[in-house]
Amino acid sequence: MTSKNIFQSLLMLALVAMNVSCASQKDILNPKKVSNVDLLLSAMTIEEKVGQMTQLNIDVVCEGEVYKLTEPHRLNATKLHQALVDYHVGSILNCGGHAYPREQWHEIIGGIQKVATTETNLKIPILYGIDAIHGANYVTGSTLFPQQLAQAATFNPSLTQEGGRITAYETRAAGIPWNFSPVLDVGRNKNWSRFFETFGEDPYVCSVFGSALVRGYQGGNGSSVDNVHVAACMKHFLGYSGTRTGFDRTPAIISDIELREIYRPSFQAAIDAGALTVMINSGEINGIPVHANPKILIDLLRTEMGFKGLAVTDWEDIIKLVKNHRVAVDLKEATYLAVMAGIDMCMVPNDYDFTKYLIELVKEGRISEERLNVSVRRILETKNKLGLFENAMPPSIAAFPEFASEKHKVAALLTAEESITLLENKNNILPLKKDAKIFVTGQAANSMTLLNGAWTRTWQGTDAQFDDATKNTIYEALLSKNKNVTFNEVCGLETMNKMNGNPLEMAMNADVIVVCVGELPSTELPGNIYDLELSKAQQEYVKMLQSTMKPVVLVLVENRPRIVRDIVDGCSAVVMAYQPGDFGGDALANILYGDVNPSGKLPFTYPKFQVGTSTYDHKYTETFDKDFGNKAFQPQWEFGHGLSYSNVQYENLQVSYESEDMGGEIFIRVDVVNPSERSVKEGVLVFATDEVASVTPSVKKLKAFQKIELAPKQRRIVEFSISKEDLKFIGKDAQPIFESGAFQFHVGSLTQRLIIQ
Repeated sequence: MTSKNIFQSLLMLALVAMNVSCASQKDILNPKKVSNVDLLLSAMTIEEKVGQMTQLNIDVVCEGEVYKLTEPHRLNATKLHQALVDYHVGSILNCGGHAYPREQWHEIIGGIQKVATTETNLKIPILYGIDAIHGANYVTGSTLFPQQLAQAATFNPSLTQEGGRITAYETRAAGIPWNFSPVLDVGRNKNWSRFFETFGEDPYVCSVFGSALVRGYQGGNGSSVDNVHVAACMKHFLGYSGTRTGFDRTPAIISDIELREIYRPSFQAAIDAGALTVMINSGEINGIPVHANPKILIDLLRTEMGFKGLAVTDWEDIIKLVKNHRVAVDLKEATYLAVMAGIDMCMVPNDYDFTKYLIELVKEGRISEERLNVSVRRILETKNKLGLFENAMPPSIAAFPEFASEKHKVAALLTAEESITLLENKNNILPLKKDAKIFVTGQAANSMTLLNGAWTRTWQGTDAQFDDATKNTIYEALLSKNKNVTFNEVCGLETMNKMNGNPLEMAMNADVIVVCVGELPSTELPGNIYDLELSKAQQEYVKMLQSTMKPVVLVLVENRPRIVRDIVDGCSAVVMAYQPGDFGGDALANILYGDVNPSGKLPFTYPKFQVGTSTYDHKYTETFDKDFGNKAFQPQWEFGHGLSYSNVQYENLQVSYESEDMGGEIFIRVDVVNPSERSVKEGVLVFATDEVASVTPSVKKLKAFQKIELAPKQRRIVEFSISKEDLKFIGKDAQPIFESGAFQFHVGSLTQRLIIQ
């Protein structure tokens, strides 16, 4: 019997018991009707409802111990029966430590769903979740894209939407319907270990790219998700990236104005795009853990922002209320706080304490069964929208012929190419001549691990045994274009290595030196750092190379911007590669040799100093220097900076405003000119400055952008339309407000002033 038939049989029994009229049976038996969920909910015990709110780590139901599973990973029938039949668990997550081939995923997911849909009382399928962060990164052989920060540098959200679609397709091909992505946190603190997972420092960019990724994952508005898409999970609501220290999950002090102006918009955009689920911030804001704060999870998220989907905690978050935050005396009290604050599902993840204590709280009357119903209904509706009641079993391999296809690889390569950002190019040293002698060096030059970053087949992404050896490192990609390329790593990320041969002689014999520097992939707590300086060993090595008087091309392969102030001036070119994924080596080689014209732009302000790492939308007072001037804001490179080989020019900026009775729109047009013989892609960015406001205004804010393509010698008029709504800011009462007055609009180096009433 299929899960659909089982579901319908259960409903029929419930109908008879409830004496539902025959006239309404047809509607209720339709598996797409919400009334099915309500009816199923009415048949559930307290224990079954609590089980649906419980999410376990896959380790709990596999052979071996938690974090020490038997290889190859496989299910343990006794443990699985205990979880699904005895405790009625509704969701499982994670990968047990590393990526699996699809066949192994099918065996695991299929085994879980078989027990859930045949052996449990109500035959409710499991909702399985995974962190598919930059592609289906826990599925062996999948297509890996650049990390989110690099994707933002494209200023081309259509690439991210297509990447999301491909990620969903290849994740669903493994039988997994729920993806813990996108990260919608705004990267304001460059020290933060998860900075690379964000779309950068600007709320508008995060909103545009985040909603594009949601649409790519879900394939629609969230009313239903077909079998080649997945449920998106917005994370981490709210203010997770706003830590004072930059250390992971440390306290944030965020005003109501900042919370709503900086951290809320990206989540609102994703909700408006139909995101089905949300993961809650593990940290605290203003002394209150977010996952125990009903003002944020109910008043703001549900009532004000209109989110109706499933809210899940992060890893061990209820435990953290006791051990870390210390706002609860024990796990039972922590469970009470989190559930009453508004969480629907607890990522427990390794025991049944949450389940036990929540059952006790309901039977003691401290938490009502009606409160459970609210969360369980959301969980069941999510499963219903994903089509799991119709078919929870993994698909056949043949059902996904496009998995890791050439088309998917081309999409990942194109995204990497459009992300890579040319920061400096003195005397047009780039592009390289195809016959030039190139010396490639540095640990990042020959490492797929560094190109991909964390969340790559393992959590931290540092285990090279899981790298895809069929993909090219930077060195291998350069060598494929020019056999006159030599390599010697010489310098590691933190120390000089034992030298093989004479690397300085190799450098002296080269026409150009390409040195690739960076940091070890990391995320969350293991990624905490004490300063942003690039390691001393790498800086000293770059200086050694500069002493040869050969042109040095510095390639930055980074989780976050590392300070390179002391070595930049001696470099002929600087390229920001970010963490560009499996095809990043090929993309970089294409750019360095001029087969592709670089078009990436920084989605953050690249700092020059450890202190004063301001964002581009800083306040005027942040520009005051010790000499009473306005030179305190001194980034290495500004937000939006990025060069090409074409010297694109902007001319004839025009800004006009239609009066309120004509629509109240602000129209912006500018000529964008490509004077070169190369075609070029260009991200055209529009900034606005509110000259005077009742809440201190930023020096400027991004309001619109377009990615365009220009043929050689082409002039193109680019037009934008923004509304007064787009010029609102969060006022003194923490609500959006527009104030008439003078505004400046900036495109490239051009500025136009306009009075708007």
